[in-house]
Amino acid sequence: MRRTAPFVVVGLVVTAALAFFVSPHASSSPDGLNKVAIDEGFDRTEQPHALADAPTAGYAVRGVDDDGLSTGLAGLIGVAATFAVAAGLLLVVRRARGRSEATPAPARG
Repeated sequence: MRRTAPFVVVGLVVTAALAFFVSPHASSSPDGLNKVAIDEGFDRTEQPHALADAPTAGYAVRGVDDDGLSTGLAGLIGVAATFAVAAGLLLVVRRARGRSEATPAPARG
Protein backbone atom coordinates (compact mmCIF):
# COMPACT_ATOMS: atom_id res chain seq x y z
CA MET A 1 0.00 0.00 0.00
CA ARG A 2 2.86 2.36 0.70
CA ARG A 3 3.88 2.53 -2.98
CA THR A 4 0.34 3.18 -4.17
CA ALA A 5 -0.62 5.70 -1.49
CA PRO A 6 0.77 8.77 -3.34
CA PHE A 7 -0.99 7.67 -6.54
CA VAL A 8 -4.29 7.24 -4.69
CA VAL A 9 -3.98 10.58 -2.91
CA VAL A 10 -3.10 12.48 -6.11
CA GLY A 11 -5.93 10.72 -7.98
CA LEU A 12 -8.39 11.57 -5.24
CA VAL A 13 -7.32 15.24 -5.15
CA VAL A 14 -7.54 15.57 -8.96
CA THR A 15 -10.93 13.85 -9.04
CA ALA A 16 -12.27 16.01 -6.21
CA ALA A 17 -11.00 19.18 -7.90
CA LEU A 18 -12.61 18.21 -11.20
CA ALA A 19 -15.90 17.35 -9.48
CA PHE A 20 -15.94 20.63 -7.58
CA PHE A 21 -14.71 23.04 -10.25
CA VAL A 22 -15.84 21.45 -13.53
CA SER A 23 -19.24 19.96 -12.69
CA PRO A 24 -20.93 23.37 -12.30
CA HIS A 25 -20.05 24.02 -15.96
CA ALA A 26 -21.53 20.77 -17.31
CA SER A 27 -24.17 21.01 -19.98
CA SER A 28 -27.70 21.51 -18.74
CA SER A 29 -29.08 19.90 -21.92
CA PRO A 30 -30.87 16.59 -21.42
CA ASP A 31 -28.72 13.57 -22.12
CA GLY A 32 -29.07 9.81 -22.40
CA LEU A 33 -32.44 8.48 -21.35
CA ASN A 34 -33.81 11.97 -20.68
CA LYS A 35 -33.21 12.93 -24.32
CA VAL A 36 -34.82 9.71 -25.59
CA ALA A 37 -37.83 10.27 -23.32
CA ILE A 38 -38.28 13.79 -24.71
CA ASP A 39 -37.81 12.65 -28.32
CA GLU A 40 -40.26 9.76 -27.94
CA GLY A 41 -42.79 11.82 -26.00
CA PHE A 42 -43.03 9.77 -22.83
CA ASP A 43 -41.28 12.35 -20.64
CA ARG A 44 -44.72 13.66 -19.64
CA THR A 45 -45.41 10.43 -17.75
CA GLU A 46 -42.37 10.91 -15.51
CA GLN A 47 -43.03 10.39 -11.81
CA PRO A 48 -40.98 11.61 -8.84
CA HIS A 49 -38.10 9.34 -7.90
CA ALA A 50 -38.10 7.67 -4.48
CA LEU A 51 -34.94 9.61 -3.58
CA ALA A 52 -36.13 12.97 -4.93
CA ASP A 53 -35.93 14.40 -1.40
CA ALA A 54 -32.34 13.24 -0.84
CA PRO A 55 -29.87 15.96 0.24
CA THR A 56 -28.03 15.83 -3.10
CA ALA A 57 -30.94 15.07 -5.46
CA GLY A 58 -30.75 16.79 -8.82
CA TYR A 59 -26.96 17.25 -8.65
CA ALA A 60 -27.37 19.99 -6.06
CA VAL A 61 -27.01 20.28 -2.30
CA ARG A 62 -30.22 21.29 -0.60
CA GLY A 63 -29.87 24.50 1.41
CA VAL A 64 -27.04 25.98 -0.68
CA ASP A 65 -28.42 28.93 -2.64
CA ASP A 66 -25.53 29.43 -5.10
CA ASP A 67 -26.15 27.04 -8.02
CA GLY A 68 -22.48 26.62 -8.92
CA LEU A 69 -21.40 25.98 -5.34
CA SER A 70 -24.32 23.63 -4.79
CA THR A 71 -23.44 21.54 -7.87
CA GLY A 72 -19.74 21.51 -6.98
CA LEU A 73 -20.48 20.34 -3.45
CA ALA A 74 -22.78 17.61 -4.77
CA GLY A 75 -19.94 16.44 -7.03
CA LEU A 76 -17.51 16.49 -4.12
CA ILE A 77 -19.93 14.48 -1.96
CA GLY A 78 -20.33 11.99 -4.80
CA VAL A 79 -16.56 11.56 -5.13
CA ALA A 80 -16.18 11.07 -1.37
CA ALA A 81 -19.01 8.52 -1.23
CA THR A 82 -17.66 6.59 -4.22
CA PHE A 83 -14.15 6.57 -2.76
CA ALA A 84 -15.45 5.38 0.62
CA VAL A 85 -17.40 2.51 -0.95
CA ALA A 86 -14.45 1.50 -3.15
CA ALA A 87 -12.01 1.66 -0.22
CA GLY A 88 -14.38 -0.43 1.91
CA LEU A 89 -14.71 -3.07 -0.80
CA LEU A 90 -10.94 -3.14 -1.26
CA LEU A 91 -10.49 -3.66 2.47
CA VAL A 92 -13.00 -6.54 2.50
CA VAL A 93 -11.34 -8.21 -0.52
CA ARG A 94 -7.86 -7.85 0.97
CA ARG A 95 -8.96 -9.33 4.29
CA ALA A 96 -10.71 -12.21 2.56
CA ARG A 97 -7.65 -12.87 0.39
CA GLY A 98 -5.40 -12.75 3.45
CA ARG A 99 -7.56 -15.33 5.24
CA SER A 100 -7.64 -17.67 2.25
CA GLU A 101 -3.85 -17.50 1.86
CA ALA A 102 -3.38 -18.19 5.58
CA THR A 103 -5.61 -21.27 5.45
CA PRO A 104 -3.60 -24.39 4.60
CA ALA A 105 -4.71 -26.32 1.54
CA PRO A 106 -6.58 -29.56 2.28
CA ALA A 107 -4.50 -32.70 2.10
CA ARG A 108 -4.99 -34.79 -1.00
CA GLY A 109 -5.54 -38.38 -0.40
